[in-house]
Amino acid sequence: MSIKMYPLQFEPILKDRIWGGEKLQTVLNKPITSEITGESWELSTVEGDVSVVANGELKGKSLTELIDGSPNEILGTAVYKRFGNQFPLLFKYLDAREDLSIQVHPNDKLAKERHNSFGKTEMWYVMQADTDARIIVGFKEDSSKEEYLENLNNNTLVSILDDVKVNAGDVFFLETGTVHAIGAGLVVAEIQQTSDITYRLYDFDRVDAQGNKRELHVDLALDAINYNKTDTHKKYETVSNQSNVIVDCPYFTTNFIPLDGKIEGNKNGETFTVYMCIEGSFEMRYENVTYQYKKGDTVLIPADMRSYILDGSASILEVFIS
Repeated sequence: MSIKMYPLQFEPILKDRIWGGEKLQTVLNKPITSEITGESWELSTVEGDVSVVANGELKGKSLTELIDGSPNEILGTAVYKRFGNQFPLLFKYLDAREDLSIQVHPNDKLAKERHNSFGKTEMWYVMQADTDARIIVGFKEDSSKEEYLENLNNNTLVSILDDVKVNAGDVFFLETGTVHAIGAGLVVAEIQQTSDITYRLYDFDRVDAQGNKRELHVDLALDAINYNKTDTHKKYETVSNQSNVIVDCPYFTTNFIPLDGKIEGNKNGETFTVYMCIEGSFEMRYENVTYQYKKGDTVLIPADMRSYILDGSASILEVFIS
């Protein structure tokens, strides 16, 4: 299938969560329909939650359809060679009105053996933070399976975990095995491997609207957890009109672009690029057509789009696979 490529936006896939709220609408202008919307999946090929194009000639087509028909043009030659027809990343915005559960994600090996899935390495960019909002990331000090289980059984798990106050602009990189939880009062952009595998360790004894507690995965998690103290907070430069590296890992590279004016995007066709507009607005000019983007928008640049212009005043996350 030969199709003319252009910047692709997708219909948000909105998820109600017990901990969700309304900031995805008030902060990011998403079309939520409940008071407990916790997630907007911006780009996904997770089974049952596949993104559908929202703009242009390809409107209504799924991301998997596009990849199946034009894998090199969408994914890029290097990405297609490595991952086949799989879109390897998942992009989300999250609104935590309450604390999320304390959880962990398995690595590629465990996820493949148990779930025939990728693992789930991920990063968070804090878009908005209420006063004194916090996250949990890993252990305060090196721990052990025995110490972890003792505290879990005594309902004192939080006491041995690293509890960090966060502000807008903070970035955290979570390798698989890192115990974590997003705290109340945060809006976060999340970039991760394509995986929906989560082991829930502790959920603060919450119940849903039907009075049921959510399932825990204590046994599965034991072999997935990294019990050592880890450094997750990422420092990064903020040089205007440049791609400032935040995360560069085997699964994805994320740059921070403080756009103030005009820059040119030049790509080599080896990888797709995704832009998440986290503040302000900008336009993209490609083949004499202008596309407009604002805070909360996510756009997929197919690998076949080699040269374009970004122009505006915005903070942008730029994501690709290197």
